Amino acid sequence: MQAIILAAGEGTRMRPLTYTKPKVMLPVANKPILQHLVENLSKAGIDEIVLVVGYREETVRDYFGEEFNGVKIRYVRQNKQLGTAHALLSAEHVLEDRFLMLNGDAIVFEDDLRKLKKEENGIAVFEVPNPEDFGVVEISDGKVRRIIEKPEKPKSNLINAGVYVFTKEIIDYVKKTPVSVRGEYEITDSITMAILDGFEFRAVKIERWIDVGYPWDLLKANEELLKNIEPKIEGEVEENVTIKGNVVIGEGCVVMSGAYIVGPVVIGKNCRIGPNCYIRPYTSIGDSCHIGNAVEVKNSIIMAGTKLPHHNYVGDSVIGENCNFGAGTKIANLRLDEGEIVVSVKGRAVKTGRKKFGAAIGDNVKTGINASINVGSMIGNDVFIGPGAVVSGFVEPYSKVF
Repeated sequence: MQAIILAAGEGTRMRPLTYTKPKVMLPVANKPILQHLVENLSKAGIDEIVLVVGYREETVRDYFGEEFNGVKIRYVRQNKQLGTAHALLSAEHVLEDRFLMLNGDAIVFEDDLRKLKKEENGIAVFEVPNPEDFGVVEISDGKVRRIIEKPEKPKSNLINAGVYVFTKEIIDYVKKTPVSVRGEYEITDSITMAILDGFEFRAVKIERWIDVGYPWDLLKANEELLKNIEPKIEGEVEENVTIKGNVVIGEGCVVMSGAYIVGPVVIGKNCRIGPNCYIRPYTSIGDSCHIGNAVEVKNSIIMAGTKLPHHNYVGDSVIGENCNFGAGTKIANLRLDEGEIVVSVKGRAVKTGRKKFGAAIGDNVKTGINASINVGSMIGNDVFIGPGAVVSGFVEPYSKVF
């Protein structure tokens, strides 16, 4: 069976992390979001995946190539990101008679994908505590009656998970789909027209679904995926290192004396860890990183090539690739009043729903000694933060802060 994955968007709500890479290529548990989805589709018996790409598409093409995990990979370009229906229309010329369609920024798992494959026309639904933030699905006799986007008073907690089984007939409705109030051609409008025309879509309740909308959602996804890792140590571990719980240490790593690691933790290849550092649970460290002397990292994602060499604290944060922190640089992750952390996203204040969130930092950021980064800071790529500087709020890419 064929799967179509929509992977063309930038993910503007994920800025500053998506200035340099598409949202689907952001890592959780040391793999891009899209890789988790591709691997789960492979396990579920999908033999061909069509990736609809656009924004920074070379990142996706170079990573996955023409075959990945035993699955044939094909690419279709969506020249302008004009919505989910428009993305599917971009792939019309390669569609099989029946196919799965998925959003590339949400992770769905093997068992649920197998359930969906059994349907002729189906829509995955998932139960959430906050349905008003999603498209709520109204169901009767197991069939989808309509999808209501972000209703003020939802009639149920079942939302549209963005995973569909279609037959090629859906394209007839995609071609007739009008522009929505958001200025996009949306697949939910295509589905609504098909239902009004007598098509039946079975509601398939799925058990696991990881949706990633904002940078702090990466931490929740990372935590969920790390719960199931199996311990594996391939690098060199010196004497006087303490490892507790499930920890993965990749090839070429050296873990030096005095390092204290509490799993679940995953560490990529060719890293230098220690001496005398503390890596706490639910931390992912990418390839070729350095976590050095008197450094503490907790519940964070550290991407490839980043160096935290000495006397640094990073908690509940997402740090991009090839960053370098000067000695004493620290990230705060808890307000003094212990209230909910609010961040600036696209010029507006957004509640994170978290009491602890440090920072989201783009690629190639450098800090001087004793720099301080306040809770909820969003720092763009290639920013230079001088010695002793205090950073708060949103910092545009290529800025200098003194």
